[in-house]
Amino acid sequence: MYQMGRRIVLDLFGRSHADCVGCVLHGLPAGIPIDMASVQSDVDLRKPSAGIGTPRTESDAVEILQGTVDGRTDGNPLLIVIRNKNTDSSAYLRFGVTPRPGHADLPALVKNPLHDIRGGGQFSGRLTVAIVAAGSICRQFNEAYGIRTSAHTSSIGAVADPSPRSLEESVRSRGFPTRACSEELHRAMSAEILAAGEDGDSVGGVVECITEGLPIGFGDIWFDALDALLAKAMFGIPACKGIEFGKGFRLTRMRGSQSNDPFYYDDGVKTRSGNMGGILGGMSDGGPLVFRTAFKPTPSIAKEQDTVNLVEMRDDKVAATGRHDPCIVPRAAIVVESMTALVIADQIACEDYPTLWR
Repeated sequence: MYQMGRRIVLDLFGRSHADCVGCVLHGLPAGIPIDMASVQSDVDLRKPSAGIGTPRTESDAVEILQGTVDGRTDGNPLLIVIRNKNTDSSAYLRFGVTPRPGHADLPALVKNPLHDIRGGGQFSGRLTVAIVAAGSICRQFNEAYGIRTSAHTSSIGAVADPSPRSLEESVRSRGFPTRACSEELHRAMSAEILAAGEDGDSVGGVVECITEGLPIGFGDIWFDALDALLAKAMFGIPACKGIEFGKGFRLTRMRGSQSNDPFYYDDGVKTRSGNMGGILGGMSDGGPLVFRTAFKPTPSIAKEQDTVNLVEMRDDKVAATGRHDPCIVPRAAIVVESMTALVIADQIACEDYPTLWR
C-alpha cells in the first residue's frame, strides 16, 4: 500500500490490470453521512469524455465494503473498492522489452524485474480513481466545517484561461468535458486536444484549484506546512511536474511592495490581493487558497519514438496502440480537487476541530 496523511490516513492499493484498485481511509469519526451519489458523480468526472478522450464502456462503480452503517461512517476504517473491468493487456506486454519514453517503464523494470507492465501496473493513473472516491468523502467532511474546494482546467497546450476565477466559476466547470470555465475556452481547449490526437501526439496543461473557508492560522509550519503537504500530495499524482501557489514564479519579477498582500479590516482581517495564494508561513492567511498544478503531455502516443530493446540491448523504436487519451488534464482536475480535500481533512483532524456528528 502507498500511504499519505497523519490523522486521516489514506492507504492506496491495486494495479492497473489487477482485479480492483482501492484504498483504506482511516481516521474519520463515526456518524458522518456519506452521499454516495455525490461520490459516484465525482468518480465519473475522472472518466474520459467522447471526442477529447477514449471512452471506456465499463462503469467505475464505487463500493464501500466496510466502515459504514446505514450510510454513515461507523468509526472504523473505510474499505473502498473499484473493480477493474475490460482490461486488455495484450497491447502492453511489448513495453517490458521496449519501454516507453516518458513513462515509468524503464526505471520500474530496472528497480523491479517482476514489475507488472500491464497498463503501467502500480504506476498507472488508474489508481487515482480510488483517490477521487476517498477525496469525495473528505470533501463532504470538509464542507460541514464550511470549507469548499474546486478545481478546473487553467490551460491546455497553448490555450490558457486569461481570467482569475472564483470558486463558483470553478464549480461550474463541471459542466464542460475539458473542465474549462467558459464555453469559449472549452471549444478552444477541445480543438487543441483534437489537433494533438489527430497527429498521433498528446498535449499537457495546468489545473487550478481554489479552496475557500480556511480560517487564519489553519495549517502548520516547516515540514507539515499546508503548502508543503499539498505539494507532496500533488506530486503523488502521475504526470504532475510542477506546482505554484498564488503568483508563483511570477513573484520573482516583483518587488516586495508589489508582491505583499495588504491586510484590511472588514468584519475580520482580510487581504486585498492573493499573490501568496492564501498561505503565509505554511498557514492560511484567511483568503482563498489558490494553486496551480502542471501536467505533462500523455507519454503514450501513437507517434513512433526512439527507445531501447532491453533483451537484445540495442536501439529500437516504439509506438503506443490501444486506449490512450491525447490529454489527461480534464480528468486530472477532479484528482487535484480530491487530493486537496484529503490534505485539508487531515489538517482538520490534526487541529482537533470539534466533532459535528454524534
